[in-house]
Amino acid sequence: MPRFFIKNDQIENGFVNIVGDDAHHIARSLRMATGDRVTVCDMNGDEYDCIIESFEDDKRVALRIEAKKTSQNEPPCRIALFQALPKADKLDTVIQKAVECGASEIVPFESERCVVRAKADAEDRKTERRARIAAEAAKQCKRSLLPTVRRTVSFSDMLSMASEYDLALFCYEGEGTVPLGRILEDRMVRGENGEYPSVAIVIGSEGGFSQREVDDALARGMICTGLGKRILRTETASGFVLSCIVCKTELI
Repeated sequence: MPRFFIKNDQIENGFVNIVGDDAHHIARSLRMATGDRVTVCDMNGDEYDCIIESFEDDKRVALRIEAKKTSQNEPPCRIALFQALPKADKLDTVIQKAVECGASEIVPFESERCVVRAKADAEDRKTERRARIAAEAAKQCKRSLLPTVRRTVSFSDMLSMASEYDLALFCYEGEGTVPLGRILEDRMVRGENGEYPSVAIVIGSEGGFSQREVDDALARGMICTGLGKRILRTETASGFVLSCIVCKTELI
């Protein structure tokens, strides 16, 4: 069943108003008709089973709400991925897979060893495209919340943002790291309110991190963690860490 994300002000008197690109997609791309069913998510954790009531060309589609339910598809903890800019179009794949694995926010950043650098005149366009990739992935894997994709930030700003999470994992292939499995076993436990801690995952580019960056991360209270005996590609590492978190918090 097709899936769309809406805002609360699109719901009125038992109906949902779909406008803009989503309305065009329903009418022209999917060629749906009156009586067809769709699912909409209000991005507050609720889903609505709806039936198409009427069309206004491809500019507005009215949906009649048939049922409302709480989504069970979101991970039990808030996870943000901070990804150093990789080469070529690897970030597109990273975003897609991170959304499928449960990330609620993706933040690209620049580090010392990044080959690719953000360009101010292209950043808005690239961020919009990346957000579309995240939205399509969220629809495909039946997320109920639309993950946020941020503009590229500096390494310093990344440290400030990531350190606000309960558990900040700085993934590093050098010495002195704590195995990821041990961290998850010790720290990924439910609190008194039944919630898991929020998690920030920091992944380097193809060249990894410099010692100065590692020291800065440690100074901000991050945990340098190792991902096993094999060196993972930058486009693999985030999915690996997310999968480990999902295994610990959902597949039990």
